[in-house]
Amino acid sequence: MSWINPRDVGFATRRQLAEMGHGARLFFRLLTTLPGSLRRFGLIRDQIHFLGNYSLVIIAVSGLFVGFVFGLQGYYTLQRYGSSEALGLLVTLSLVRELGPVVTALLFAGRAGTSLTAEIGLMKAGEQISVMEMMAVDPVLRVLAPRFWAGVITMPLLAAVFSAMGIIGGWVVGVLMIGVDSGSFWSQIQGGVDVWRDVGNGIIKSVVFGFTVTFVALLQGFEAQPTPEGVASATTRTVVVASLAVLALDFILTALMFTI
Repeated sequence: MSWINPRDVGFATRRQLAEMGHGARLFFRLLTTLPGSLRRFGLIRDQIHFLGNYSLVIIAVSGLFVGFVFGLQGYYTLQRYGSSEALGLLVTLSLVRELGPVVTALLFAGRAGTSLTAEIGLMKAGEQISVMEMMAVDPVLRVLAPRFWAGVITMPLLAAVFSAMGIIGGWVVGVLMIGVDSGSFWSQIQGGVDVWRDVGNGIIKSVVFGFTVTFVALLQGFEAQPTPEGVASATTRTVVVASLAVLALDFILTALMFTI
């Protein structure tokens, strides 16, 4: 039986703490770049187009099919209790509170997050980051900040699209296919959904997830080893770390929102 060397444990712990400290410094530095980034909003606009438009199809189609499934499952569950008219309320609350922000964040991490990591990692492998530093161009301000703020802006918009398409999917299944009264479907939504508490909580979650997923993607790309294997490994870590962070933060935010 081989014994664990305490020195190895100490070195590993110190390395992890150093990486966490570096990540925290980079995050707070990105937060301070907002005034400078807004003065060069064209860079953010281009990244919004790259992250948002190219993710729109998968977000919309996924939201539509999630709405289909919720329409079917919700109807047959509510029918047992004679409350099938509340199908619209069930679908809407499930989407705007939980599924909209969470599933959008997971899809965003898989589509846009990996793209950001690979892009930054390839720039580092091609020594473009080093060239910028030699030319006295700050890569954090020029490369990372526009992508960071574009991700924060894009994420809530995509979550709204996901929820809207999910509600439409629930309406198609519930009203057009099953035969739930359309007036009851929409009136239950109008009377039962609170804009500030329900929709507002979903927006807060989507903003937090936007910060989290985008930062994880940029950090992994910025710290990737400048080799093909290093970029591939960083891309994989982006999906894993961002997904786990989204699920953990969802639990924390939900607990806070329903206890305050």
